[in-house]
Parts: sequence; C-alpha cells; structure tokens
Amino acid sequence: MSRENEPAPSGAAPESPPGLTREHAALAYRIIQTLLTHTTVTQDLVALMARVLNEDAQDALVNTPHWAAYMDSRRALEGARADIEKFAEAWTRLAEE
Repeated sequence: MSRENEPAPSGAAPESPPGLTREHAALAYRIIQTLLTHTTVTQDLVALMARVLNEDAQDALVNTPHWAAYMDSRRALEGARADIEKFAEAWTRLAEE
C-alpha cells in the first residue's frame, strides 16, 4: 500500500513534492501575495462603500446571500492565516538553503 498520500507524522517536516524547486516556490509565493493584496484592497473597498451607504441600504445589503458568501469567504481567509504563515516559514527555510 502506498504511503504517499498519508500525512507526515506530527512534528515531522513534510516532504517536498517531487520536482519542487525554488522557482516553483517563488512563483507560488508571488501568486499568494498577489491574491492576499487583492483581498486586502477589496476588503478596504467594501468598508468604504459601507460607510457611504445609508442605514436602510446597509441593512438590505447585509441580508443578502451575497453578503453571507462574502463574510464566509472572509472567515475562511482568516482561518487560512496559519497555513499562510507556515508556507512563509517553509519558503524562508528554502531560501536559506
């Protein structure tokens, strides 16, 4: 039975995927950084738009499925923060090698 899909034992460093190079890691880092920057800008824009809406419009907005999906997505991104930090640490270790 293959063990390639099993998680690394607790405390053990995960193995690098076959063929992962510094260039791949740098590309992944740039993609993630771009997505995080876009998310931050989008959240700032949503906050600005919320400030210019009157109370009735705000109430109507926050009671839509779109707003619920936005908030779910925001919570998921906050939940991914630990994974992002782990990736940044792994990238730093790779860059130091």
